[in-house]
Amino acid sequence: MNNKGFTLIELVVVIVILGILAVTAAPRFLNLQENARKSSLQGLKGAMEGAAGITYGKAAVENQERSSAAVDVAGIETRWGFPTASSAGIEAAVTGLDSNDWVLSHEGQSNDDTAYTVVTFYDADKEGDTSAITDTGCYVRYDQAQGTEINQVASATVFDDNC
Repeated sequence: MNNKGFTLIELVVVIVILGILAVTAAPRFLNLQENARKSSLQGLKGAMEGAAGITYGKAAVENQERSSAAVDVAGIETRWGFPTASSAGIEAAVTGLDSNDWVLSHEGQSNDDTAYTVVTFYDADKEGDTSAITDTGCYVRYDQAQGTEINQVASATVFDDNC
């Protein structure tokens, strides 16, 4: 008799091998979401820094880069030539920051009275609540410029300890 097919032992061996592969490969796939969040925050930081640099260049062309008062440069509110930490400043400068992908707060003030914006992934419960955003441990902070010295210009910082 000429039977074609797999024996029970062959099928069990294949299932065991697939199980071993699944156990070793699953942790790598589960970590992809964390890496994607961290990469998105790095991309947002780059977009903020790029927008701030372009805005500063435009302010310099218009001879507005030394003004400590709020100045409109190409529809973007600036201080010291960089976008302010407000909806009229950095949010207007970065394309897509006002979309449903991100949740922002412009209310933060640090100890030295420096205005800042914090941004994280969209969650309606955190809208405008700085402490709720920072409590996530997965956000970008934009500090507006305090002057024209190298340690006073606008900066963006990624916090990704808990993504």
